[in-house]
Amino acid sequence: MGLDDKLDNAMDKAAGEAKEATGKATDNERLEAEGKADQAGADLKQAGEKVKDAVTD
Repeated sequence: MGLDDKLDNAMDKAAGEAKEATGKATDNERLEAEGKADQAGADLKQAGEKVKDAVTD
């Protein structure tokens, strides 16, 4: 996995965590759900990159 991809995924995950925390703090279920979805998306991208790396190595 390239460094750019790792940083991208880490930023996406951090943004999702922040969004989820903000949603919890403000009792905004929609924002909390968006944050969880963003985190899941970042995890899926990271898993895809790991598979791609395993195939190319």
